[in-house]
Amino acid sequence: MLFNSYEFIFLFLPLTLVVYFWVARAGHEAAIIWLVAASLFFYGWWNPIYLVLIVGSMLGNFWVGGLLSKAHSGGRARTGRVLLALGVVANLALLGYFKYANFAVDSINAVADTDYHLATIVLPLAISFFTFQQIAYLVDAYNGITKEYRFSHYALFVTFFPQLIAGPIVHHKDMLPQFMRDTTLRPHLDNIVVGLSIFAIGLFKKTVLADGVAQYGTPVFDAAAAGETLTFFHAWGGALAYTFQLYFDFSGYSDMAVGAARLFGIKLPINFHSPYKATNIVEFWRRWHITLSTFLRDYLYIALGGNRNGRIMRYRNLMLTMLLGGLWHGAGWTFVVWGGLHGLYLSLNHAWSHLVRRLFPTPLLPRAVSKALAWGVTFVAVVVGWVFFRATSFDAAAEMLYGMAGINGIALPNAIAVRLGAGWQWLADLGVTTYLGGGSQFLYTWMWILALFPVALAMPNTQQVMRSVEPAINLHTMKHDHALRPLSGLFDRICWQPTRTWAWIVGLAAALGVLAMTRISEFLYFQF
Repeated sequence: MLFNSYEFIFLFLPLTLVVYFWVARAGHEAAIIWLVAASLFFYGWWNPIYLVLIVGSMLGNFWVGGLLSKAHSGGRARTGRVLLALGVVANLALLGYFKYANFAVDSINAVADTDYHLATIVLPLAISFFTFQQIAYLVDAYNGITKEYRFSHYALFVTFFPQLIAGPIVHHKDMLPQFMRDTTLRPHLDNIVVGLSIFAIGLFKKTVLADGVAQYGTPVFDAAAAGETLTFFHAWGGALAYTFQLYFDFSGYSDMAVGAARLFGIKLPINFHSPYKATNIVEFWRRWHITLSTFLRDYLYIALGGNRNGRIMRYRNLMLTMLLGGLWHGAGWTFVVWGGLHGLYLSLNHAWSHLVRRLFPTPLLPRAVSKALAWGVTFVAVVVGWVFFRATSFDAAAEMLYGMAGINGIALPNAIAVRLGAGWQWLADLGVTTYLGGGSQFLYTWMWILALFPVALAMPNTQQVMRSVEPAINLHTMKHDHALRPLSGLFDRICWQPTRTWAWIVGLAAALGVLAMTRISEFLYFQF
């Protein structure tokens, strides 16, 4: 069931909310059991057979978690380490089979020229997210952090429907205490108003902005996959359209998850904080899919040694972490390359920062110029990475990058060139050519891109707009929250308030979001 579907918005969500507060009169346990049942129904909507998988996974991890807690309280550290290793391996084995078995067999066949065959394994929805979340639970149990031992409580921690499908990845200690507060048993108007406002903003981002610009990015990547030659503006138009589609798609999902949870009086962690405002790649990963970045840092990068053994080992650990992070996103070599690119970016970022501090203690450029250049380099690097993330093959990615580099030339639709008047001759002298047709597509593509650029770079994000009501936990702030400070300063005063004006704004966003649901599409992160 999709957040951006009529079934969810007009049936499942309101019915689940009303019944929750009705059964909550009987106490916490009844309310929790109802939410677990509703969440399992939400998960099983796509394919009921995978309820067996998620319930079996929860039972196994809950049992191991209980053993780990007992080992910790009993001082049996060695037993705890063995149990933790077995639990993590079992979770990764389950994820590996469903997500990577076909990929592994296909890779072996390609390299060894063999013909092994494995029946196509359908990827269970959300397996990557609930696997990582349960691994985090096992580590917390090993460290003696977990305090709740009822299976119904654990099941709610794993399956709570607002964050089940695409995150955020939450910790047991952050979620269960919230459900156990007496205030969550009664409806509160402020929670409902805030939750609906955040949900409406997210719905608008997804159905109007993300799905709107998607129609200009998808045909370009399809053309690249078909081997068509792409010129400069064509390739960049497709790459930037996808860049903003992914941004508003994931941002919209994150808002809708936070908003839906807030209706029940629950605050989820912030998972998205204007990543395209980042002025270096380290900052980008502190803003993009924040809970996944934190998980990879805490449970993989630090486990590999982090930065404790010198710079060379630090770069190795960054590279390994991001390669595995790329593979987590998808069972394909393009995802591995995307992760490897970001590992290289991070290593270069740290090496460059170290070099600059040593050689140039006094800045060579004015601060504004330096920040603008840093933002530009970071943004282009991210867009190049998204090409591999989106492309269906290396050949398709290469076609996109050839076009973006100008190798296939620079061309404009003839209809656009004619309207440039005398300016066209100057462009023609520089080698720009024309082609027939495609003028409307070209115009709409770049209109969308130019419209979404200032929204992503200058305007406050949802958590900043809703800052007066503390919309979530683990709110994030950055020293340089605005890449284009003079422009973004115009929007600093935008702050949601429970007023009639904001009711109209939110109502309009909700109405437009619902009206745009004529073409229902999955969230991009659902495939991971």
